[in-house]
Amino acid sequence: MEKQELRSGFTTGTCAAAAAKAAAAMLLTGNPLQHMKLVTPKGTEADLPLFHVVLGKDQAICAVQKDAGDDPDVTDKALVFASVQYFDGDEAEAKKTCYCNCEEQEESSFLFLTAGEGIGWVTKPGLSCPIGLPAINPVPRAMIFQGVEETRREAGFEGPLIITVSMPEGKELAEKTFNSKLGIIGGLSILGTTGIVNPMSEEALTATIRLELHMKAVAGERKVILTPGNYGEAFIKETLSLSMSEGVTCSNFIGESFLMASEDQFKDILFVGHIGKLIKVAGGVYNTHSKHGDRRMEILWDCASNVIQGSDELKQEILNANTTEEAAKILEDHNILEPVMTEVVHRIKKQVTEWSGGIHVEVVTFSTTYGILGMSEGAKDLIETFTKR
Repeated sequence: MEKQELRSGFTTGTCAAAAAKAAAAMLLTGNPLQHMKLVTPKGTEADLPLFHVVLGKDQAICAVQKDAGDDPDVTDKALVFASVQYFDGDEAEAKKTCYCNCEEQEESSFLFLTAGEGIGWVTKPGLSCPIGLPAINPVPRAMIFQGVEETRREAGFEGPLIITVSMPEGKELAEKTFNSKLGIIGGLSILGTTGIVNPMSEEALTATIRLELHMKAVAGERKVILTPGNYGEAFIKETLSLSMSEGVTCSNFIGESFLMASEDQFKDILFVGHIGKLIKVAGGVYNTHSKHGDRRMEILWDCASNVIQGSDELKQEILNANTTEEAAKILEDHNILEPVMTEVVHRIKKQVTEWSGGIHVEVVTFSTTYGILGMSEGAKDLIETFTKR
């Protein structure tokens, strides 16, 4: 069967820009609209229907519904509202909580952009938005200002306007994102660089990991916990009693994450993960996604054969095991689990240290049945330096 191409969608930035442009047009012309066209930075024309149109004497409001295409975006189908109204306040005060097109606009009549319900505010450095201002990224900001400015010129209006973007569902939806960890409080970010949502790619996932690491580095942190996923997070909290506020989930991008940590000049990394994932790292697997192959039992047997005198029967038992949990039980039954795990941890540490360019790394691997299976020699000391829950 021919593989069906995934459908793209529009970013929250495109939705916000279309809503703002439409609201400005309605306010300045007095005519209600049913849709709004704009061209995204990628060059794609968007013709988006408008919802909840309200046109008053001094303010116009409308919404665009987010369509993420086939991307599993938490904001899919959410409404992005924009209101535009005449501004008669103190411009100096407005600039403290609003973005302004001051640099692009030489006249005194500026456009101001702020956030309403459901849009987050930035509280930590390292993002593309300044601390104390709404989490409306640079490209969406430019799109919003450009659309409203075009409308203002077409209407022959030269006075200042204030634009407010909001997402009523934003605060609830933000709980499903990384925003709170990134220091974005109170809601979602308005995002997008091309204006188009492409179905989630590996590049998007690695960009999230890179951003989390970079923000910690900008905040002055020089040590970090890396773990592949939910099992690791739960183990870190429940068994090691550490807070994931100092951790980053790296998914299958193990090698890339250690390289990123090196680029941000981290000094210490505690690497924690389930044996089913980390055994691949012991074999030099850079990306542990199953599409890149399995080899878990082959790698485990290679580690075992390096430290014990195993029989062909034991070898076949290991190679035929369905899971690493099952393989761990086989090793335990033969009273060789501890020395084999010592070898596994040694190889993991050696490999990730190489990928990181020499950062000090300590390793902890575990199973759901046995708990901690192996720890590198300095792991306990490094664990003590992290914040307890």
